[in-house]
Amino acid sequence: MTSAPVAAPTGLPRPYQSYTYAYPHKTAYRPLTPRPALKDLWAGECRRSLSLYLHIPFCEVRCGFCNLFTRIGAPGDLTGRYLDAVRRQAAAMREALGDEETPRFANAAFGGGTPTFLEAAELERLCDIAEREMGADLRAIPLSVEASPSTATADRLAVLVERGTTRLSLGVQSFVEEESRAAVRPQRRADVEAALARIREAGVPVLNIDLIYGIDGQTAASWRHSLDAALAWRPEEIYLYPLYIRPLTGLGRHSDARTADLEWDEQRLRRYREGRDRLLAQGYEQVSMRMFRRADAPPQGPDDYACQTDGMIGLGCGARSYTSTLHYSFDYAVSMREIRGIIDDYTATEDFSYALHGRRVDEDEARRRHLLQSLLQAEGLPVADYRLRFGSDPRDDFPAEIGALADRGWLADRGWLADRDEDRLRLSAEGLAHSDAIGPEFFSPAVRDAMAAYETK
Repeated sequence: MTSAPVAAPTGLPRPYQSYTYAYPHKTAYRPLTPRPALKDLWAGECRRSLSLYLHIPFCEVRCGFCNLFTRIGAPGDLTGRYLDAVRRQAAAMREALGDEETPRFANAAFGGGTPTFLEAAELERLCDIAEREMGADLRAIPLSVEASPSTATADRLAVLVERGTTRLSLGVQSFVEEESRAAVRPQRRADVEAALARIREAGVPVLNIDLIYGIDGQTAASWRHSLDAALAWRPEEIYLYPLYIRPLTGLGRHSDARTADLEWDEQRLRRYREGRDRLLAQGYEQVSMRMFRRADAPPQGPDDYACQTDGMIGLGCGARSYTSTLHYSFDYAVSMREIRGIIDDYTATEDFSYALHGRRVDEDEARRRHLLQSLLQAEGLPVADYRLRFGSDPRDDFPAEIGALADRGWLADRGWLADRDEDRLRLSAEGLAHSDAIGPEFFSPAVRDAMAAYETK
């Protein structure tokens, strides 16, 4: 079950509620009855600018904070059988798209889990699936891959660079070993530094380092230590993630998900502001609450994909796919037992021509999604784009929600009511800091109800 948001004593919503990276949230998905055929779902959909995502649900360890769809290890030939299933799914997806309009992919990503859990030869297979089955030219589009320090080996990196990887994201989380242990992510600082050296030597154009704030025992000094250790590598991007403790995760077993830990909220906000200010002072530009990009970083390559409007094709049992009217995926779970069962079912599947779980996206949900995926970026929502797509003004569609943001000082321009020609709706610095509270306020009642009714498994 999802508990109701808890307000802080100030009357403001708690700052850390939900990371809104996709809407509707996957816990709002339900089994689809009847199961729609993929060829019907994608009939009439624009294929000129698609995103391709391949999901690998394996990790060498599972961090204590992690609620991603992943399992520890892959006994026997499981990775091979999993890639066989991904290939079958890709073939079914490509057949469903048909030949009337050749699909064009604007970008691609390998996520997880840990894609680099796969051996070098298996990464070659994964790239082959993207290129030969789906038709994505990985060397001509931005390709982002997630990795962990222990799996960022020279042979794997060589494959990824040769196949066109433009961005590699390394999950470091902390350069302080005591904090890594507290987050149930045991790793040695020396191993992290060695992995970073290999990545730089491999020549990946864009290196991203993930860091987490709010870890038990973390102080302003230890947080600054991790920030400076990351900055020493001059990464093109740095992501700052707040620690969340979720049900059924390693840390979640020892905490009450309904307890409002307001002191922890304040600690995390302090660490966020310290991190933000440090990165801005070091020549990074803030792209979102989490993402900071070095001002002189090279572009990854041409990318005309717009997440607000363009479709996404996800391959693998933890991936989502998006059409204009339906978001769909396979079943979702957090517990190890349930995840193992879903992976086993996926690898045994022969017929991938139907969507199994998902949620319909009507025009109201599309408006909410477009607004959220724009507003939560530092550059904000171009109001003209919203008007062109929906024929209305977002301030008329969501007057209470946007009015509340203005009243709190979370919008960059408080004159939004008087000036209807203002061409961009942007969050203030404090609004960006509260992105994880702003996102849920725009969720529809139906999505809220579905998320609340979801039984965690």
